[in-house]
Amino acid sequence: MTKDKIVIGLTEKIDVLGGKGHKVVKARIDTGASISSIDKNFAQSLGVGPVTGFTLIKQAHGKSQRAIVKLHMKICGKEFKHRCSLADRSHMRYKLLIGRNILKNGFLIDPSKK
Repeated sequence: MTKDKIVIGLTEKIDVLGGKGHKVVKARIDTGASISSIDKNFAQSLGVGPVTGFTLIKQAHGKSQRAIVKLHMKICGKEFKHRCSLADRSHMRYKLLIGRNILKNGFLIDPSKK
């Protein structure tokens, strides 16, 4: 069952591609997030976009509406284009959060993996 799965840790280096180039960034893996999220300023610096829609995000402190972009990225050599919400993550350690919408495409999480 795990033969075709890619094992990742709680953080992973992700190659994010945008209209202005690409950058490798360390991302947080979050099985509690239904959709991935990227810092809006980081996304803008890479030329990620355009906004393709909006989604309602439910968090412990309430609900908010966020813009959605199609994010082009590589995780462990596997290339994806997936929906990602834009958020202000400037106060957070990781500029990119990988949620279940990407993880369900063949990834297993090993918390002991460095």
